[in-house]
Amino acid sequence: MNGIDYIAQILKQEGVEWMSCFPSNPLISAVAREGIRPIAFRHERGAVMAADGYSRISDRQRFGVVAVQSQAGAENAMGGLSQAYADNIPILVLLGGNNLDKISVRPNFSAVQKYQGWVKQIEAIYTPSHVGDVMRRAFHALRNGTPGPVVVELTGDVCSLEVPESARTYRSPKLIRQAPEGSDINDAAKALIAAKKPMIWAGAGVLFSGATGALQALAELTATPVFCTMPGKSAFDERHPLALGAGSGATTLPAHRWLSDSDVLLALGSSLTRSPYGQPIRPGKVIIHNTINPNDINKDEAADIGLIGDTCLTIQALIEEIKAQTGGQGVGNRGQIEAEIAAINAQWMEEWTPLLNSDEEPLNYYRVIHEINQNLDLENSIVTHDAGAPRDSIVPFYKATTPHSYIGWGKTTHLGFGIPLMIGAKMAEPDKFCLNLMGDGAFGMSGTDIETAARSKVAITTVLLNNGAMATYSGELQGVIGVEARERYGVSSMQGNYAKIAEGMGAVGITVTKITQIAPALQEAQRLNASGRTVLIDVHANVEHRRSKF
Repeated sequence: MNGIDYIAQILKQEGVEWMSCFPSNPLISAVAREGIRPIAFRHERGAVMAADGYSRISDRQRFGVVAVQSQAGAENAMGGLSQAYADNIPILVLLGGNNLDKISVRPNFSAVQKYQGWVKQIEAIYTPSHVGDVMRRAFHALRNGTPGPVVVELTGDVCSLEVPESARTYRSPKLIRQAPEGSDINDAAKALIAAKKPMIWAGAGVLFSGATGALQALAELTATPVFCTMPGKSAFDERHPLALGAGSGATTLPAHRWLSDSDVLLALGSSLTRSPYGQPIRPGKVIIHNTINPNDINKDEAADIGLIGDTCLTIQALIEEIKAQTGGQGVGNRGQIEAEIAAINAQWMEEWTPLLNSDEEPLNYYRVIHEINQNLDLENSIVTHDAGAPRDSIVPFYKATTPHSYIGWGKTTHLGFGIPLMIGAKMAEPDKFCLNLMGDGAFGMSGTDIETAARSKVAITTVLLNNGAMATYSGELQGVIGVEARERYGVSSMQGNYAKIAEGMGAVGITVTKITQIAPALQEAQRLNASGRTVLIDVHANVEHRRSKF
């Protein structure tokens, strides 16, 4: 058995059921022989992003795996890797490699040299007897510590050699959960009990650790409102009366109020990374910071109390300690807090309801989002945004209910992420209705993977806001594109009949130009997805500049 075949066998042993890819890589044939399904994407970046989507849904129980070729394939994959690295997503990337004698010869691309700083861990296979060791280290890194992309470079001639039978001893590494120090839990509980206006800041670590139920119990025990970061959106049911909603650069008015006025902020499962695509933390707060990465503590925000460890174990320990310190009673006036949130939310919705119910034609973004809320089975759907205007429009207003019913992403914001992301999500949850909201600019970056979804019978729906413009750069602020470039040369303008393009790639294209057409289109998309057909809804939209920003 050569190295490639042994890696395929290890993937099978690890429970891998499918692998995204872009030929050629000898591993593609090898995994197929093991009964692992390879799905070929139209670009390496998309293949990486689909693996990312699968991992986001799977909470470190399953991992997206991707194989691409050496040289150009490894180079093209870098955009997808940077997204996974920024958002701390564990994926396994298996790159074709040069032969041993060509690794350092210009212009050959060496991923081990060039990927440093882009990935969590990278290693090349330099001798066939070390294949199992390299793969064990890779899966350990996927399961443990700060999540991130793990890369193995398959040195061409080495991996084609026989692996000695004595070296075929692969054993799967296990997840190791760590809990914070008891003294730190004690201090955190005291701070929460003494707080006048506490809030919880819930990040993606809540989802990854399976802590959504524990989070609700903690919020109710302490009468503490919960704000979700964009990657953490869906960690707390947004219908719950203690929910403040979620935020990218845009957020809800209740979230804004608590972010401004709270005296104690409990960050759970978050890196607290400062980002233009997230909400800032205002000064003057006591910050209790839980993360599995010690390097995140005091990185961007000064922590008063650091809770290093698994988020679910952390929350469970906090619940027990608070109960111990309060005689099991908990703290806070829950009814009063919930009433305050409801009143502020009602005030906010007075401003935004006219847009959510807008009868404008071409359609207003917010009316489209409202119709998505109204026409989807929220508990049995997975929704995401693309970068730019769709992100800041939908994050405050879409109602995330169950874990992973929404996928928020974007510390680095690659246009076109939504389509391959949803393909990966659908592979993880084939019974869920999977929808991404994107703009026409984003479609240009990954639209051909509509064909991947159609060909592979991985039925997803894309709602495309077709406004003929890059909206982020066409509004009042104009981004970095000045009036001369925009008006004289049309730099931020574009065109396309995207429903027709989708039809040409084997999907179903639906064109929406009227308000009355959007609800039936969403209903038809769900019916068609259930029958295995991929759908693109081409919504003729306006250029809406308003965002829920404060």
